[in-house]
Parts: sequence; C-alpha cells; structure tokens
Amino acid sequence: MRAIAAKEPRMVLARRMITRPADAGGEDFDAVTQAAYDAALAADGFALHWSAHGLSYAIACKAEADLLMGKDVLANLSRTVLPLAHARFAHLEVVQLTATRHILAQRLRARGRETAAQIAERLDRVGSPLPTGLRVHTVDNSGALSDTVQRVCDLLYPVSA
Repeated sequence: MRAIAAKEPRMVLARRMITRPADAGGEDFDAVTQAAYDAALAADGFALHWSAHGLSYAIACKAEADLLMGKDVLANLSRTVLPLAHARFAHLEVVQLTATRHILAQRLRARGRETAAQIAERLDRVGSPLPTGLRVHTVDNSGALSDTVQRVCDLLYPVSA
C-alpha cells in the first residue's frame, strides 16, 4: 500500500490505529492500548472501526478531512467493515489483492505475527466472498510488487482514450 500511495500523488495512505504492540512489524500503524482506543471511540474519533483477530482497528477521522480536500484515501480494511465504509463513503472502491495460497502462506510466516494454526485459519478465510453491492477490483499480488502497483494504479486511474 505504501508503494501505491508513493506512486500516485492523488492518493494518501490512511494510517490504522491498532491495539497491537508497536514492535509487531508489518505496516506503519499507531499502536494504542485498548483503553485509549475505547476513549477515542467514545469521543467519535474514528471514521471507521472494527474488531478482528482479537484486536481492535480504526481509521481516524483525518481520512474524511483528506477526502474533503480532494485527495483519494487508500485504507486497509476488514471485509466486515466494508458495508459501513460503503454507506459512509459514496465513492468507495475496493481493491482486493489476492495471491496464491502458497505465496500468501509464505508471506504470513515471514511476518512472524501468527502461529501456524492462526495462519491456517487466515488461509481458509481467503475465499470468503466480499459483501455485495461494492465496486471491487481484484488484483493478483503473487508476483513483483512493481507489477501489482502498476495494475492497481491503472485500475483506479485509467488513462482516457
């Protein structure tokens, strides 16, 4: 996602707030305690929020301000929050990145955050359908990052004929 946002100047990357330790690796995110998360939620500090994998996730209201400034916002969301995102953001487009089961398993093991059983559970959910009524672009991310970035940018910003 960082590579997509870096390539496309019209896009900004929404930073997620997660109740996960800051040293968990992977994406850049704001690590918070559950108490801090709950306080921000009570203060309507989130544009979107959800729970998954035993953690709490949120996208701050800054994403809405970026949209109002004419920027496109790229956010990593759970499929469970997509209906709410669609209801809240009329121009929502979903980019579903896929990869072969083998590649995905390698990538999940490499990040070192889940046990083998948790990885197996995640892999079994891969084929779960997305909610209906969404505008979805599916991109195979099994190959080179630069190829995936180019395909996503071409889908979201097609060149006029």
